[in-house]
Amino acid sequence: MIAHRTGRWPVLFFCAVLSWGQAVAEGVTVGRAAPAIAIVIDDLGKQLEPGRRVVALPGPVACAFLPREPYTVALADAAHHSGKEVMLHLPMDSVDGRPLDQGAVTLDMNEGEFLRTVQANLALLPHAVGVNNHMGSLLTRHPGHMSWLMSEILRRQPMFFVDSRTTVATVARQVALENGVPSIDRNVFLDNELDEARIAFQFRRLLKLARKEGSALAIGHPHPQTLALLEREIPALARQGVQLLSVRELIDLQQQGENTWQASWSPSRRDAKN
Repeated sequence: MIAHRTGRWPVLFFCAVLSWGQAVAEGVTVGRAAPAIAIVIDDLGKQLEPGRRVVALPGPVACAFLPREPYTVALADAAHHSGKEVMLHLPMDSVDGRPLDQGAVTLDMNEGEFLRTVQANLALLPHAVGVNNHMGSLLTRHPGHMSWLMSEILRRQPMFFVDSRTTVATVARQVALENGVPSIDRNVFLDNELDEARIAFQFRRLLKLARKEGSALAIGHPHPQTLALLEREIPALARQGVQLLSVRELIDLQQQGENTWQASWSPSRRDAKN
């Protein structure tokens, strides 16, 4: 009987190794959760029908509203009642001096003016659970102004911040982390180019990045081309092995991954002592 078992185990081991190798060759994730994405739609509140179409999207697509547009309050209420995250899409100064939307925060504001503006904007969106920047290629590179913003967000915990990354020089998320504000970076802009093929390419890029890194966040806008793609592609995500999460869930997932990585690579007390 012992001889029989001894002869069988090498065969079983070889089969297991072969199956694992085949899974890797086919691109199957071994021992990892399904890749996850989150999607934020910006610039909401200016137009009614595109806004309604965003609210009707399947799944937890986050809705980011410009604070003082004609349809912001009504659409934000509808999004909240549909179970979607409501976010303040906060207008900020840009380096190219483009005209600012109402409710903008600017570089020449002092702390009191800055905070009163942010607070007035949030008062219009009582269901807001997060904030992200609209433009802001100038303001998000200034640690002082970003510290003012993060202090207000921290006061409203568990509110989170999304850095739209409109400039590579942004310090917004770094300041958020330093202040203990739950935060995440934008990875992909879906529709910087309003071409159906380019939007589809960016969506595929989003999925590829999520499969590689474990998670990724995209920002899009209420353009007909973008909404048509999302209406078509979101229901197909499960069949592709990708999960669509809320922004807060994606932040928690990334935080959990960072903690697991740190724990696995941190030396034990004995190792550290040695």
